[in-house]
Amino acid sequence: MSDYILLILGIIFMIIGIIGCLVPVLPGPPFSFLGLIFLHLTRFAHFTTPFLITLGSLAVIVTVLDYVFPVWWTKRFGGSKYGTRGATIGLIIGFFIGPLGIIIGPLMGAFVGEMIFKDDINYAFKAGFGSLLGFLTGIGLKLAASFVMTFYFVKELIK
Repeated sequence: MSDYILLILGIIFMIIGIIGCLVPVLPGPPFSFLGLIFLHLTRFAHFTTPFLITLGSLAVIVTVLDYVFPVWWTKRFGGSKYGTRGATIGLIIGFFIGPLGIIIGPLMGAFVGEMIFKDDINYAFKAGFGSLLGFLTGIGLKLAASFVMTFYFVKELIK
């Protein structure tokens, strides 16, 4: 019975992990990794310790990079913290609009943030584009890591 409870928890955490890659307040890859741990604790699957350490390290690294990339790309394109904060707000608002909102939201948020900081359209657009690249890079890395973990979760479950 406890194996099934752990399996259900694993599935829930894998789903939250994928969703967390798109929602800024949820750390997707760590949730996906916890899903793997729950599966590992059942009789349905067994992962080796080096494998779990590798995927756990991947989850930590990708999560840290997710916070570094938007700032790095925004600064690389000449932006400020206003652009990064605006992109975060834009992403949150864009999430409620839909898939297109997730892409356009950070760009518009960073643009507005930079316009508040410095009233220069070219500067604001350039910094906004950098912020968008940073957010998309972070989301892409998180999705890749979570999908890899989901792949191994499903592979172990059906074997």
